[in-house]
Amino acid sequence: MDTLARMQAFIEVVEAEGFSAAARKLGRSKALMSKYVRELEDELGILLINRTTRQFSLTEAGQIYYQNASEIVSRVDELQDAVREAGSGLKGRLRISAPRSLTDLEIGLPIVEFAAAYPDITLEVNLDDRIVDLVEDGFDVAIRVSRLSDSALIARKLSDFRLLLCASPAFLKTHGMPETPRDVSNFPAIVDTNGRSRSNWVFHDEEGKEYMVPINTVMEVNSPEVAKRAALAGLGMTVSPSFSVSKEIREGSLVSMLDDHLPHGRGVYAVYPHRRHVSAKVRVFVDFMAEWFRHNGDVLQAK
Repeated sequence: MDTLARMQAFIEVVEAEGFSAAARKLGRSKALMSKYVRELEDELGILLINRTTRQFSLTEAGQIYYQNASEIVSRVDELQDAVREAGSGLKGRLRISAPRSLTDLEIGLPIVEFAAAYPDITLEVNLDDRIVDLVEDGFDVAIRVSRLSDSALIARKLSDFRLLLCASPAFLKTHGMPETPRDVSNFPAIVDTNGRSRSNWVFHDEEGKEYMVPINTVMEVNSPEVAKRAALAGLGMTVSPSFSVSKEIREGSLVSMLDDHLPHGRGVYAVYPHRRHVSAKVRVFVDFMAEWFRHNGDVLQAK
C-alpha cells in the first residue's frame, strides 16, 4: 500500500466523518479503512484522528494534513485527466449550466453550434435561472448573465448587455410616459424575479450613483420572455435585458424609456472553478463561446 493510496483513504474517512461510512461508500471493510489510516499515521509518526467509541475528530496535525492532502490528490486527479485528454483528444462529457432565460432566445445558438463542431464531446446542459454551485453540483462550466461578484470562480466576459425599461406603445398612449425614474412608481410594473428585486427597480442619477425606486407590481414571473409578452399585451412596463427585447424595440412593438438612468456593468460570462489544470474541453468551449459572441454580439443590443 503506497502513501497516495493511504492518503486517499484518510481523505475519504474524514469526508465521510467516520470509518464505517467511508467503508460503505467505497465498498470496503471498516477494518481495512482503519488499517490504511493507521499505517499512514505510523509512517508520519503522529496521530491524525482522535478515535473514541462515540466521537470522531481530527487532531490539529490531522486538520493540516487533510487540507494539504486534499490539494495533492486533486492535483493528481487533474494530471491524470490532462494526460488522458492529451492521448484521446477532445472527447467525453461536458456538464454546462446555463440560464433558461438566455438559451430560450436566439443567443442559445452557440451551444448548439459547439455541439455540432465537436461531436465527440457529449454535452449535458442544465437550464436553470438560479445560480448553481459549480463545484457542489458537479458542473464543468456555466454561462452567467449578471453583474459578476463570485471571486471563487474564473470568469471570462463574453459580451456586455444593457437593462432596458420598456412598454408597448398602446400602454404609453393610455398611461403616458414617465419623465423621471421616480415617476415609474405611478405605473403598473411587470417584474422579472430573476433580477432579484421584487418591490424596487434600480436607477442611477447624473453622477452614476444608484438608487431604488418602489414599484407598483401587477405581475411577477421568473422569465424575461414571459415578462416581455405581458408588456407587449399592455399589462405594464418591465425592465428586461436588451437581448430579450431587442427585436421588439427595433420593430416598434416595445418602446424603451429613461435609457440614461438604467444601471450599467451587466455582462454575459463563462465561468468555471479555480483549478491549476483546466480541462481541454472547458478551454475549447469557452474559446468557442467568446469567438461566437465576438462575431454575433449585436444580438444583445436593442439599438
